[in-house]
Amino acid sequence: MPSNDTKTDSKKNTPLVQVESLKKSFGRQVVLKGISLEVGKGETLSVLGRSGTGKSVLLKLIIGLHKPDSGSIRVNGKDVTKLTLKELNEIRKKVGFLFQQAALYDSLTIEENVGFPLHRHSRMSDEERRKRVRELLTSVGMEKDAHKLPGELSGGMQKRVGLARALALDPDILLFDEPTAGLDPITAAEIDDLILRLQKERGMTSVVVTHDIHSARTVSDRVALMREGQLLIQGTFADLQKSRNPFVMQFLAGS
Repeated sequence: MPSNDTKTDSKKNTPLVQVESLKKSFGRQVVLKGISLEVGKGETLSVLGRSGTGKSVLLKLIIGLHKPDSGSIRVNGKDVTKLTLKELNEIRKKVGFLFQQAALYDSLTIEENVGFPLHRHSRMSDEERRKRVRELLTSVGMEKDAHKLPGELSGGMQKRVGLARALALDPDILLFDEPTAGLDPITAAEIDDLILRLQKERGMTSVVVTHDIHSARTVSDRVALMREGQLLIQGTFADLQKSRNPFVMQFLAGS
């Protein structure tokens, strides 16, 4: 487990994700009320909060699946809110997204699922693509299941495959939407270990949306706690533990 309190601030000098005064509503439902945060190169930021507080919407805004009502979102220095669809798709190639339910194609094998981004967005030969898929599946411990269909896998195994697919185009940034949701403690710990290994081996920049306090503490350099569409506090876990805010104390206590 990384020591969150002893890491230097050097990573933060080059933010790969910058969100400024972000607001988003769906009809009369106000979801985000002016969120501002940034994630440095090689840093993992976990966004915590109760269900329905806008965490997943924030990820979808970063990747351009939703448009904000106001505010800016910079990914690798480019404001995704002002890009054409072609320009946005180029940015998306450098951002891996692990959906909460893995979002695998049911009719494709595991091997075909992982190879799908390579087939669409690379000029690899068939042999090069097969080799890359084998490497990716091996990296998440799923190489023996390459010919299975998603329906034959457990939830944890599907998330491993989803992670392999998210890594297919060698992204600079990974977005995780509730990576340990619905998993037993042992499988959740295995997913956390995979995220930590990505940090160590690839220097990956990550944004992790979760309500799993233990997971966030394990994988994060910093955390941001949201409440009712607003950012309540940012910092290390030590910073949160020092807070006397009643909601922060209640959330950390899990009550």
